[in-house]
Amino acid sequence: MSKSKSRTGNFFEDFTIGATMRHAAPRTIHGGDLSLYIAATGDRRPLHSSTEYAKSLGFRREVTHDLLAFHLVFGKSVSDVSLNAVANLGYADLRFLEPVYPGDTLSSVSEVIGLRETSSGNAGVVYVKTRGLNQKDREVLSFNRWVLVNKRDPGTKSGINQVPALPSEIAVADLPVPTDLKLARVHDLQWATGGDAFWEDYAVGETIHHNGGMTLEESDHMQLTRLVQNTAKVHFNQHAQAGSRFGKRLIYGGHIISVAHALAFDGLENVLCMAGWNAGSHANPTFAGDTIYASSEILATEPMPAPHDGLGALRIRMVAYKNADPSQDEIPLRGADGKYDPRVVLDLDYWALVPKSST
Repeated sequence: MSKSKSRTGNFFEDFTIGATMRHAAPRTIHGGDLSLYIAATGDRRPLHSSTEYAKSLGFRREVTHDLLAFHLVFGKSVSDVSLNAVANLGYADLRFLEPVYPGDTLSSVSEVIGLRETSSGNAGVVYVKTRGLNQKDREVLSFNRWVLVNKRDPGTKSGINQVPALPSEIAVADLPVPTDLKLARVHDLQWATGGDAFWEDYAVGETIHHNGGMTLEESDHMQLTRLVQNTAKVHFNQHAQAGSRFGKRLIYGGHIISVAHALAFDGLENVLCMAGWNAGSHANPTFAGDTIYASSEILATEPMPAPHDGLGALRIRMVAYKNADPSQDEIPLRGADGKYDPRVVLDLDYWALVPKSST
């Protein structure tokens, strides 16, 4: 009998610590991808939509959105890492290392850095470090993530419990700054963002409840997930998911990050880019028909060291909620049991770069 040519993806038993996977299907980014990202998320940041604005800040042209680059690199890894996933659980130490432009080609490489069998024994958590590379083999972003993956044979127990030690935060001195960025005209172009708050205007402990909410449509979620070639079954196959715990497809967690970040433009208009993520968790699942709201808490304000001292760094905790508006209702992050409130769907701790008012 000939071996099946159809790829079923890796199950928990197939992973070994130290294994490296070079993921298939490199992806060249085009201007149309940037437009489709805006169509799926409503993002309004001019650095990603205006060639002239981006060139005025030193970039070669409009820049691929940080999160679109992340989704594309993430999407490459799905077929090898999380095709048989139950859920993507969290992230640590994500760094946006270089600007990505239309015309660049991205590929991904992942290394297995940890494995932990669940107490039930029918699945396990796989920890990987994924790197995104451009056509010059330069690393443009990197991140650690962990994902709950089904077993092929739930009856076979391995007892493996090797959880990697991951950093809890990125030091300010280690935050990457876009190499092309020039700040000479940033205040002349303030009208393009519509915001008047710069780094000095934010205070530790301040919480911004971003105006409006966005209802998730199947079409939006499917468009973005297909755009980045994410093949996880839990997002695509309703026939298969009808028999799952929820009985329906889950919204891709990355789509929630993008929607929350698009909503967070309000109040953070002059943020130039994400520099890195300290940590992130998909707290609860979301489904088509849910409405997403977002808030941002300022955890720290740090000046950037020379030669980037025209910038400041904001450490921001972005929280996304489903079907509950934090500007109208007081929503606890966690309940008395220490678990996330069921209305909380995303908890993301990240660094953002913002010009100083004195630049």
